[in-house]
Formats: sequence, structure tokens, C-alpha cells
Amino acid sequence: MRRSHASAEDAADDPESDAETIARSWHEPELFAGIFHRYFAEIHRYVARRLGADAADDIAAETFLAAFRRRDRFDPAKGAVRAWLYGIATNQIGLHRRAERRHLRALARTPADGVAHGHEDRVAARVTAGEVGGELAKALARLSPGDRDVLLLVALADFSYDEVATALDLKTGTVGSRLNRARKKLRAALGGADPLIITEESTV
Repeated sequence: MRRSHASAEDAADDPESDAETIARSWHEPELFAGIFHRYFAEIHRYVARRLGADAADDIAAETFLAAFRRRDRFDPAKGAVRAWLYGIATNQIGLHRRAERRHLRALARTPADGVAHGHEDRVAARVTAGEVGGELAKALARLSPGDRDVLLLVALADFSYDEVATALDLKTGTVGSRLNRARKKLRAALGGADPLIITEESTV
């Protein structure tokens, strides 16, 4: 399994400095802008891949507004700021499950040869080879929300089990069982293809 990359700027700033920025922003709110600028583009891409470009601006903005309002509740002992932000973004996406299902159904109707280079790094293009994109999108839409969240954090954000556990407030074992279940269902739907294989053509 692939390890997560660091922050949007390859995290020249480590998670401790992020945590310090959050803590200082309790009394100096303007400092939270540093967190916004460091991670907004990355969170925006994640949301766009799940809901489409049209929804990404609003949902990403809502994610950072929620993070700002809850910044006094961030606990660095539970994990890095990046995972915390992805957890908030995933929760925001959860409020738009209907939109995500519509997006996946639209992807399922997209011809396979158009998936890899199509609209806003399409979900299907990112999590598997382009030629099975339509079937993958259908299978993703059939997953339970919890299983889909785990799978797409691994596939789209390159998260480790520990990072997914932090983002979704789950036990690491639960992450593993959800991911295994999701992969098994998708593999069956794709005729045995591994849903987490990423080809050069299908990466961003």
C-alpha cells in the first residue's frame, strides 16, 4: 500500500508546525490563513474528484470554514492537521451523498477512452485504469458510504490506514476491514481488476 504524500507543497512545513499554527490561531485568527493556503488546493482536488468541479468550490470553502470554527477542538495527539482537514471534507461530502451518486452515475455513462483525461481528474481515472472507468463508477456508487469514504481516501489522497483512521475517527482495524470489503466488491464488479491500480495514464 502506498504511503501518503505530505501537504500540498510537499510539506516543507511538518505536522507540528501546522499544529502550532492552529494553536496560535485561537488568539490570532488571521494565522489560520496559513493553513488555508497550504491545503486548500489539495482539499479542492479531493472534493472535485468525488463530487465534480461544480461542487468543489463551495464544499472546499465549507470545509475550511468548519475547520476554522472548530480549530480549538483540533487535537494534535490524534493526528496531523492534513488528516483532520480531510476528515472534515469527507463529512461535508457526506452531506452531499446524493450529489456524489449523481456524479458517479454520470461517470458511468462516460465512454472509457474519455475518462483518463476528462473532467477534473475523474474519480474513475484516478482509482483505476481508464478502460474500466464506467464499470468502476457504477460499482463505487453501490458501495456503502463508509466503505466508499475509506477507499477514496486511500485512492485519492494516498492515505495510510492510520491517516484514514484519524480522518474518519475509526479504529485502524475497521479501516482495514472496510477497505478489504470495498476492494473485494469492486474487484468482482471489474472482473478481477484491482480497483486501486493506478496507471501512468490515469494519474494526475
